[in-house]
Amino acid sequence: MRRPTISVITPVHPARIHNGLFAECLQSIHAQTLLPDAHCVAIDLAGEGAAPTRQRALMMARTDWVAMLDSDDLFKPKHLRQLLNCALEREADFVYSWFNILQDFGGGQRRVLDEDPIFPMTHYLNPWDPQNPIETTVTTFVRTELAQSVGFKELDRGHDQNSGEDFGFTLGCQAAGAKIEHLVRKTWLYRHRSIDGKMTNTSGKPTKGDAVSA
Repeated sequence: MRRPTISVITPVHPARIHNGLFAECLQSIHAQTLLPDAHCVAIDLAGEGAAPTRQRALMMARTDWVAMLDSDDLFKPKHLRQLLNCALEREADFVYSWFNILQDFGGGQRRVLDEDPIFPMTHYLNPWDPQNPIETTVTTFVRTELAQSVGFKELDRGHDQNSGEDFGFTLGCQAAGAKIEHLVRKTWLYRHRSIDGKMTNTSGKPTKGDAVSA
């Protein structure tokens, strides 16, 4: 039986190529116990933001499945294997797992948090409830045809805000009839960096703060 094929989808802006974040992202993909068949990367040269850049990368995919990974985050080694197994076992169209926070203080100083200070614990422990959909993150594992039909659309929430395209994508997939499953495992690292003394999520637009960080 043929193994389903997988593409990793990553939007990146040039600063993350220069400051080393994208290199770490790549290393985490290369360290997978189940290697992807392709890595689709789109570079944001015009400051468009994550949503349209991710959309360009997504439309490159020609595999059965796509796995989203922002350029500042990291897969743990079994991420792709575990999410594919979950999708096949539960006959799902869309799978999301959970994460540990990677706090990056710069200069090689970092720590990994066991507890999540962002989302309620119930978001991690509870199964997906179609009647009460919750916002998770964009790091999902989705059938390619479904993902491309829904796509990523930027929401205007202000100059320095994430665009909210991740939750819009999830809701769009549910509206399209997707079976969504939650794998109750922490399979990836969600990076937060110290910028001006404050820990912050660096995903989203390049104006979030790491555009000049080394």
